[in-house]
Amino acid sequence: MRRAIHALVAGVVLGLGITQAWAVELAAEQVLRKGNGAEPQTLDPHKAEGVPSSNILRDLYEGLTGEAPNGDIIPGAAESWTISEDGTVYRFRLRESARWSNGDPVTAQDFVFGLRRSADPMTASKYAQILAPIQNAERVVSGELPVEELGVKALDELTVEIRLKAPTPYFLGLLNHSSTYPVHRPSIEAHGDKFSRPGNLVGNGAYVLSEWVVQSHIVLQRNPNYWDDANTTINTVYYYATEDQSSELKRYRAGELDYTYDVPVSQVAWIRDNLGDELEVSTYLGVYYFGFNVTKPPFKDNVKLRRALSMAIDRQVICDKIVKLGEQPAYGFVPPGITGYTSQVAEYADLDREARFEEARRLYREAGYSKDNPLKVEIRYNTHENHKKVSLAVAAMWRAVLGVDYTLINEEWKVFLQTRKLKQDTEVFRAGWIGDYNDPYTFLELLHSKHGINDSGYNNPEYDALLAEIAVQTDMARRAQLMEQAERMLLADQPIMPIYYYVEKGLVKPYVDGFVPNIMDHHYTKNWRILAH
Repeated sequence: MRRAIHALVAGVVLGLGITQAWAVELAAEQVLRKGNGAEPQTLDPHKAEGVPSSNILRDLYEGLTGEAPNGDIIPGAAESWTISEDGTVYRFRLRESARWSNGDPVTAQDFVFGLRRSADPMTASKYAQILAPIQNAERVVSGELPVEELGVKALDELTVEIRLKAPTPYFLGLLNHSSTYPVHRPSIEAHGDKFSRPGNLVGNGAYVLSEWVVQSHIVLQRNPNYWDDANTTINTVYYYATEDQSSELKRYRAGELDYTYDVPVSQVAWIRDNLGDELEVSTYLGVYYFGFNVTKPPFKDNVKLRRALSMAIDRQVICDKIVKLGEQPAYGFVPPGITGYTSQVAEYADLDREARFEEARRLYREAGYSKDNPLKVEIRYNTHENHKKVSLAVAAMWRAVLGVDYTLINEEWKVFLQTRKLKQDTEVFRAGWIGDYNDPYTFLELLHSKHGINDSGYNNPEYDALLAEIAVQTDMARRAQLMEQAERMLLADQPIMPIYYYVEKGLVKPYVDGFVPNIMDHHYTKNWRILAH
């Protein structure tokens, strides 16, 4: 892994017994150029979804808590907090020096307004379900209660109180998610839905939005009003839309990018041979999967068909021959490695390849299909070289093992997200989920019947009831058991088809200082610097 180089490097002990330290030489121009995948659909923190938007929002806004480069939870806009003995009342003390990018003070009421807006059904946030631990949040999101009943209030100008319905072990980590960010009320009142555009967006993060050229780039400039601006070094950051990984690699090699969002799987061997010192691969809390639209035929009420298709996939081949960077086959939904939790796997995970394929054929026949009467299905994915290769591999395996007839459909990211949500045209769709916080619940809650990103349309009252019990369970051992039970139920119902567990992968120039891999793949430009080169 790349070693972070700090501002002062430990010196040598000289003959006179004096320890000398010296400053690292920084580049004269502190400009960072990052590949960022798909074009963000919005920079409204309460409506955005997807990794590309989140990457930018972490620079523009700051939650009550923040993250250290290694992913540890640290103070953010709040300098400190207290937690009641029963674990249900959190009080956050904001920094007196916290300012919005226009110079206005950041107040407790700004966080109250932001959380209420995020939960308000009128906002139509796809992430509103993430606020469920907060007292009354679910009833506010459903429209049963007014937003004023949300369990959050300002005790004074600098103190925010949040009341939970039950102790929530991951709550501090949740508070650096964009759905909990404050927003600048005067800007929303002045500009409405256009408040998140250049010239209008007022944030409380280390950077401010200065330019947005659609399908090209987004430019952020350093925010001089940020409370920790004295410790920020990079002045300008460019986020480039880079859906084509081969083109992104060319731009990186040409010196047009300092950091890539991804690497093209077709060129992994060349990258290892020629850019091995710049290739970063590390553990990542995420799962790559395909979803079935279970609200319509052919997948509605047909678990045998869904299971047959899942069993016909050779995940090891996809990991070894397609993605090729250390990804692990996924027979469960929650990635392994979360402390205190044992990731569950499908019953057929231990079958050898041929036995699994034979069982897939049996289930396929019982579901009403055969090579003479094949399933005809559309597989939908968003524009991305790697997604295309994986989708082709899955389709080819279905045809070889079961005789499925398929059509591949690729869509630009914004269109793809909208199509998935409508559940009208989708049959099978590519998806991925990166944990919003380091806890299994961030994966399990995605398939709650009312979750805004449950694009499969999965609706199992027993599963929802388990999630409700997990949400208020204070015995951590019992909570883990319930979560394992929920994951087994999810895998038995098979509304989704896990393929592999992600790794974080990308190219980073040697002169980019401060990059530290972490399991969430969360990186803040304020922690990076450009060294002289």
